[in-house]
Formats: sequence, C-alpha cells, structure tokens
Amino acid sequence: MDWFIEYYNGSGLAVRVVKKLAEIEGIQKVEVYETESLGKMLVIDGKIQLTEFDEAFYHEMLVHVPMLSHPNPKKVGIIGGGDGGALREVLKHDVSRVVLIDIDRNVIEFCKKFLKIDRGAFDDERVEIVVSDGKEFLKQSEKFDVILVDSTDPVGVSDTLFDREFFELARSKCDVFCCQSQSPLVQKEYFKKLLENSSVFEKRTVFLASVPTYPMAIWSFILAGNFDFAEDRFEKIRGKTHHYNPDVHRAAFALPEWMKKEVEGCI
Repeated sequence: MDWFIEYYNGSGLAVRVVKKLAEIEGIQKVEVYETESLGKMLVIDGKIQLTEFDEAFYHEMLVHVPMLSHPNPKKVGIIGGGDGGALREVLKHDVSRVVLIDIDRNVIEFCKKFLKIDRGAFDDERVEIVVSDGKEFLKQSEKFDVILVDSTDPVGVSDTLFDREFFELARSKCDVFCCQSQSPLVQKEYFKKLLENSSVFEKRTVFLASVPTYPMAIWSFILAGNFDFAEDRFEKIRGKTHHYNPDVHRAAFALPEWMKKEVEGCI
C-alpha cells in the first residue's frame, strides 16, 4: 500500500491507498482509488474531489439547502457534478427535469463505471446529460428553478464558472442559486473572489459544512437568489438523507466570529 498526499498552503492530507482502480488523462487527469479506510476516492488534477466516507456531507449540503429554500423546484441545472453525487440528491426531490452540464465526459464515464455513487441517477428518465462548458451552456439555456454549481477548484477548465459574467448569467437563469466556495481557511483568495463576483445577486449569504477530506475540513457555500427556507419541506425527503436535516440547515448559517470578519463588507 502507498499514500496519496494532497498538499495545500504548507499543510496537507494523507490517505492510505490500497490500489488505483483507473486513470485517464484528457482535459483533466482523472483518477479513482480504493483507499484503506475512506472507500473509493475520486481525484482530479491531483486534488481530492470526494471519498465515499464523507461525500454525503458535501453533496447533501450543496443540494438540499437550496432545494428546500425554493417553494417547488421542478427544473434543476447542475453545472459540474460529473461524479453524480449532486444528481443523486436532487432526484430525491419531486423534480420533473434535471440537466447536468459537465465539461469533461471522462469524469462522467469514469464515475459511472468505477465510483457509482450516483446509484443509478445517470439513468433516470428525468435527467439530461450535456457535455459542455457551463457558462457557454447558460448563454443559450432555458431558465431553471434552481442552479447548483458543483465544480473543481477555480482554475483550469472550471475558471469560467467563477467570474462575474458567469454569476450574471446564473442570476438571469434561475430563482435560487448555490455554489461551493472553497475553504475559507486555506483558500482565502478563491473564497474572496467568489464573494466579490457573486455580488451581482441582490440577496445572498454564506453557509458552512464540515467535510473531513477537504482542505482543513471546513467548506463554504454561497446561496443566492430568491431563497427562503421552510422547515416543513423537509418532510419530502425525510428518511432519505445521511447528514442533512433542518437543524443542520439552520446551524450552517451560524458563522463564527473569524468567518464574519472574512465576509464583512462582502455580504
């Protein structure tokens, strides 16, 4: 056995690997590993995207916070998310149409074959898969009730999903918007960039989740648009979640003092 180590700003995470299950290199380098204690692990361009151990912590917060902040989400757009985790969670709701837009076909095909966290979501009749740049897709797309951005770090192929033009497009194409916004501890430049560029939304806020295998374990999200959480909506998905519930939802918006200072003047 060997170790996979992801480094970030003078620190890092070491994961003991049993074997590499698959690897392919195209517009991104995509790898799937079997780990000793975290299950299967997806790595893109050297960065851990998820492990089976805690992917629900991330995907459930990315999806259910915005979905239950909309009165009746029927049409949902997922930009990125080629692993299928966010798609799986969206389909727990009473949706009629979900479009998943990912720029890298390799991610989708590899995850369907080797990771399988979608649990059949890719084959659901309500789902359309589009291989495209997310921003270019939005320029021509229909309007959605909810748009979710489940992207890699804002560099390389994902860079276009973090500029001001993208957020302006997203604002015009949905009622409720949510994106992951990196680690506010060790990726402050990325986090601040997202706060600044998302200011095109009149209403927005930040919430947090604990994801053990992400840098420093604290992950941030931006929720924007015409959002308004109603706890009784949770009944639609009660019994279908591993991590998320209304108490976790409310607690996610309770920012510690250091975090309040980070977003001061931006929100």
